[in-house]
Amino acid sequence: MLYAIVLRVRPVNAAGQGWVICHLSVVSVCPKLSDNQRSDPMEQPNLQISKKNATLRLQVEDKIREAISSGHFRPGEKLVERKLCESMGVGRTSVREALRQLEADGIITSVPHRGPTVSTISIDEARQLYELRALLEGYVGRQCAERATPEFTAKLSAAVDHFADVAMNTPTPQALLAAKGTYYELLLNESGNVFVKQTLMSMQMRINTLWTTSMSQPGRLPQSVAELRAIVDAIRSGNGDLAEERCRFHVEQAAHTAFKGLGP
Repeated sequence: MLYAIVLRVRPVNAAGQGWVICHLSVVSVCPKLSDNQRSDPMEQPNLQISKKNATLRLQVEDKIREAISSGHFRPGEKLVERKLCESMGVGRTSVREALRQLEADGIITSVPHRGPTVSTISIDEARQLYELRALLEGYVGRQCAERATPEFTAKLSAAVDHFADVAMNTPTPQALLAAKGTYYELLLNESGNVFVKQTLMSMQMRINTLWTTSMSQPGRLPQSVAELRAIVDAIRSGNGDLAEERCRFHVEQAAHTAFKGLGP
């Protein structure tokens, strides 16, 4: 048990010239208690986080991400807080918190005297991102081939079938992104590396505009479906080398088509 001396003092006179001890006591100081020992909630600080506000901010953040990914907000476009609040029916606090997070992720940029804008990416930066993405997705393909189960490959094959159906019937940017997202979610989770997953998801947000450009090029969608089916076949066979090669090839073809769509 620990003890502390508590002193209470008061001024000698109204002018505060000198002080005198008016009370002295010795009190025990309780040691740190475990969670089970803290029986009196009135003496504990409120460490609860408002789930409602956090959820609202995340919803706003996701909506803005989706709008940028689908091309609704173009690179370099200014994001006006008032318009965002009106279109989403939320307050400025939620919008500002979401914009701060998107800026931290590199998806938007705060421009002096202009405010937040959708981040732009140069051709050279995009090329570097695609090169890194090819390396990481190759790793993911190898990991999946080495870890795959019949249940996983069945789900991955179904995700590719869904993407093919969307590509044939409703090839809007939003629908394509959602369908491809399901495929990637399965692939990245199966790889078992959370850091690779986080890196690839962050990179994908930076190049989604180029991805949309790639998908809009004649012949790219059926070619992409064929590449994804080849990846599934390689993973199902358990051939890590082949799965890595096909994942890298898929990214390289996407990059080639995207850059070709941008012109010289």
